[in-house]
Amino acid sequence: MSLTYLHTMVRVKDLDASIAFYGLLGLEETKRWENEAGRFTLVFMAPPDQPDCPVELTYNWDGDDGLPSDSRHFGHLAYRTPDIYALCQKLLDNGVTINRPPRDGHMAFVRSPDNISIELLQEGDDLAPAEPWASMPNTGNW
Repeated sequence: MSLTYLHTMVRVKDLDASIAFYGLLGLEETKRWENEAGRFTLVFMAPPDQPDCPVELTYNWDGDDGLPSDSRHFGHLAYRTPDIYALCQKLLDNGVTINRPPRDGHMAFVRSPDNISIELLQEGDDLAPAEPWASMPNTGNW
């Protein structure tokens, strides 16, 4: 018996802000489902060359205040990038806090508008340490 990866689901409070954030990471919308009876929208976003590896953004039209909160069991989403410094600069330029800068040229962490931890990993060999990343401190939790 083998398993097939389907997606990772995260609840979002502001669908437009979340779509914009994941778009900054390079993900594109691959599918959308509006459910009038259930009063929710599902938006699937994935890297352009990996449409079968999406994150499912679940937006409940009436909010999530009444739902049980067990998100403490969720770790993070992880994405590999060809240039971690360029991606972190793009995120920083668009107002995203770099919680764990890529000081080592290998790994960084940021958070989505819904506080989802996102791990960014350098593809291939680590990049040489470079400023402003090499001396940038951690900010908040990652």
